[in-house]
Amino acid sequence: MATTSVEVPSVADVCRQARDAGRRLAALDTATKDRALGAIADAITARSAEILAANALDLEAGRESGLSTALMDRLRLDEARLQGMVRGVRDVIALRDPVGETIEGYRLPNGLDVQRQRIPLGVVAVVYEARPNVTIDAVALTLKSGNAIVLRGSSSALHSNRVLATVASEAAAAAGVPEGAIGLVSGGGRDELTELATQDRYVDLIVPRGGDGLKRALKGVATVPVIFAAAGIGHVYVDAEADLDQALAIVENSKVQRPSACNAAETVLVHRHVAEAFLPAMAERLGARGVELRPHAEALPFVEDRGAAVVPATDEDWDTEHLALILGVRLVDDVWAAIDHIEAHGSGHSDAIVSRDAGAIRAFERSVSSAAVYVNASTRFTDGAEFGMGAEIGISTQKLHARGPIGLRELTTYRYLVRGDGHVRG
Repeated sequence: MATTSVEVPSVADVCRQARDAGRRLAALDTATKDRALGAIADAITARSAEILAANALDLEAGRESGLSTALMDRLRLDEARLQGMVRGVRDVIALRDPVGETIEGYRLPNGLDVQRQRIPLGVVAVVYEARPNVTIDAVALTLKSGNAIVLRGSSSALHSNRVLATVASEAAAAAGVPEGAIGLVSGGGRDELTELATQDRYVDLIVPRGGDGLKRALKGVATVPVIFAAAGIGHVYVDAEADLDQALAIVENSKVQRPSACNAAETVLVHRHVAEAFLPAMAERLGARGVELRPHAEALPFVEDRGAAVVPATDEDWDTEHLALILGVRLVDDVWAAIDHIEAHGSGHSDAIVSRDAGAIRAFERSVSSAAVYVNASTRFTDGAEFGMGAEIGISTQKLHARGPIGLRELTTYRYLVRGDGHVRG
């Protein structure tokens, strides 16, 4: 009996279809977009067994290939995480639609009315590694902001991403979203990534979520504009005037609450005047949570034999995103030494100071150039949902166009709308 093969669309075809759909999507009213998002949320719940079965295939493959504990945690879906996706979609529904929002408006002396209005970017491509929840977050944000989307997940989450994209695309299309507005490329090799990164005729922006390897791969080839959702090498600085009980809780939460997240702290910097009072207690508390400490030589006497596993730090540790229960420890002379360390080794993501000294706080706030700077709070709050943005596509550490969580408004640009009544220029 003859068999027929299903033709897989090329990267260029997926991007071209997204461009065609995007023009129509940009004109959709808010009610239609919100109805489509509601349909997606309902479909995730209704098809949860199908989604979890696909995820189980990815987890099995991950175990067989020796995927790290951190990546396995990012890859894993369960009912709680699916319901987290659903909540994220419904949170986006509740947000104000940015499309058509007037940023400013004025009338010229000649009677022309000028408005600067938000409009969608057009087609957004998202490249991500081992996080299937990004599939739904990205779809929700791009759809609400009037953008078509091309998804390119990693091969490690191939089954999960495929079923999630299918669920979202079918539900959205049934609610009135143009076919092709949600596209998926297979998650193949670097040739496919290069092809996607050079689709500047059809794609307006690429947002990569991944490590330095992905960043380097795109930098070398991309002709499409890129906003890098970069890795996180975050710090907590415990000042001489810190409330040490608060500092213990903040360091613990920043490291332990979800160590595989990009906003988890990788290094604690401690003013040497409070090292003796703070570090032994910190070592005991974090040791009980399974954290391995990697102290600089000066900090070693304060943390050894306190219940935590201790491995002397190497120079590489200060520049490593461990994404695991590993925390570097270093003593500093003052807030400026802490700032200098963050400048030399941080990734510009999320950094915190614990202090009651207004001068130290002011110096830290104004001189640490990270996307999110915290005062007496955990770094773990750098998240679109936590910031009231519903969800996020990634955390930008760049300084132009978008910085921090990339939400609805960060997925828009603006244009000038000029209204006249037969005006001509003399």
